[in-house]
Amino acid sequence: MSITNESELIGMQKVSEAAAFTLKEMSRFAKPGMTTKEVDDFGAEILKSFGARSAPALSYGFPGCACISVDNEFCHGIPSDQRVLKEGDLINIDVSAELNGFWADNGNSFVIGKDLNNHTALVNASKEILHKTISNIKGGVKISDIGLLMETEAKKRGFKVIKNLGGHGIGRSLHEEPDELMNYKNRFDHRRFRKNSVVAIETFISTSSQIAVELKDGWTMVGNKGGYMAQHEHTIIITDGKPMILTEMNEIFN
Repeated sequence: MSITNESELIGMQKVSEAAAFTLKEMSRFAKPGMTTKEVDDFGAEILKSFGARSAPALSYGFPGCACISVDNEFCHGIPSDQRVLKEGDLINIDVSAELNGFWADNGNSFVIGKDLNNHTALVNASKEILHKTISNIKGGVKISDIGLLMETEAKKRGFKVIKNLGGHGIGRSLHEEPDELMNYKNRFDHRRFRKNSVVAIETFISTSSQIAVELKDGWTMVGNKGGYMAQHEHTIIITDGKPMILTEMNEIFN
């Protein structure tokens, strides 16, 4: 969507606050010995306290509140009372929400407890790339140039990008135009970012794979060549200068 008046800005700020605060608290709450269902139920109660609803459940009938993916699961993991978190697990929590007709999306990858499996470099790379990406987005910038920046920064750090997952427009629904904001340069994409538009910018930084494939559960995605992936995501409003990060409260850059 494009922000055209004060009430739309306030609506986006409120839903983004709900999504960001929920993500921050779920990230703090997750500990070794918990199930991903426990973490999800905790987050669902926070969203409910804002009067917000789970966007993937509302839009696609997702069987949970947030997508919670662990270790070799790249994204869209289903919260389960069978999946127990262990010390050193790489976890991704992706929280998207709807409130009063407005939608926001954000995500965080981090290590549970001590980094026993050396995931910190991947996690930090993903955060750094998202930070640099957002700082380079403004009205008029080519979408494909931002994709090139993301892939270049990943390669510099010894990582790959997933080429069939990308960021997206958001605001009045979970996925809007411009869709497919990819982590690589698509030379056929001549679109540019527009001032006042709202987008969810996200990294998909991988150790081994460049394609994510869906498992038989119809939701969870893993790498076509295995390995691990880190994702970090903010909902932003594009301006003539520095973007407004609506989900800044999630503190994923801290």
